[in-house]
Amino acid sequence: MIGVAVVTLFTAFGSSLRASLDASIARSFGGDLVVTAGGMGGSSGFSPQAGRDIAALPEVRAAAGLGIGGAFLDGQPQRIGIGDPGPFQQVLDVGVVAGSMPDLGADELAVSQSWAAARGLGLGDQVSLQFVDGSTQAYRIGAVYTGSDVAGDVVMSRAAWATHASQDLDTVVLVRLADGVSVADGRVAVERAVTPYAGIDVQDREQYLESVGQAINQVLTLVYVLLVLAIVIALMGIANTLALSIHERTRELGLLRAVGQTRAQVRRMVRGESVIIATLGTLLGLGLGVFLAWALVGAASSAALPAVFRLDAAQLLVVLVAGAAAGLLASWRAARRAASLDVLDAIATA
Repeated sequence: MIGVAVVTLFTAFGSSLRASLDASIARSFGGDLVVTAGGMGGSSGFSPQAGRDIAALPEVRAAAGLGIGGAFLDGQPQRIGIGDPGPFQQVLDVGVVAGSMPDLGADELAVSQSWAAARGLGLGDQVSLQFVDGSTQAYRIGAVYTGSDVAGDVVMSRAAWATHASQDLDTVVLVRLADGVSVADGRVAVERAVTPYAGIDVQDREQYLESVGQAINQVLTLVYVLLVLAIVIALMGIANTLALSIHERTRELGLLRAVGQTRAQVRRMVRGESVIIATLGTLLGLGLGVFLAWALVGAASSAALPAVFRLDAAQLLVVLVAGAAAGLLASWRAARRAASLDVLDAIATA
């Protein structure tokens, strides 16, 4: 039950995480193509000139490059999204509730509503950031938005970041195609434009979501490998319980054989007991795992980042069938031993 509950918890939470990411991107990203340095936005990044080259294409309506910077706020690390606010808002709908994203100056920041509320800040307030180059600068909050799922909690213009960046790199370029341009034609044009930049992938929305999901699946695979050990230990427990049961019921089994029960019927009886135990534990584990996943998703959800709870019925069915099959496997030795008991010796057992 515990092993299945943990497997179900991670399975349901992984499905919910992917569903939340899908909903998040669908809610805020109005583009058609995503250019990355591979994987989930890449790790090394690429020149911002790639985004400008893409934006100049006649097939493209808008292209917004987004980089990642870092600073310290009150001694704590603060992740900062770096981009050009004008094209940025044409591709991403971040839900601006105060101020203006396109009008961000070199001494201004855009922040999420939840981030500002947690610090008691609002439009026009000052935020002092410390950078790794040793400098400290005060910024005015020039825009407040609600959609922090893609942009992050703090966004700074490229002009504001330039004075503190040792190397300016984008990790992703979000592309919105011009009216009447198909995704296939737009992708060909964008791929041609980024040819001079090594290691860049061009993906449509579905492929980008799939690449994000693969990273989640890799983590889940590692967890599943570790949980297999717990399931194996549980099966050994079922096998030992059945072996002890056969030893304690030797006389009973001998009497059943004496009144006409066949060896095959003895084996079916022991296997049935094992399957009932395993299936009961599996069902209880499924219920417990689903409840824990629902509670975990609910705890992780917020107004700024709403989480979606989703179950993969096919995966849960596989867990149920595997649990019953595992119980059948665990009973093999005990069932064989019970069927091979000598009838007279078994009856004579005290």
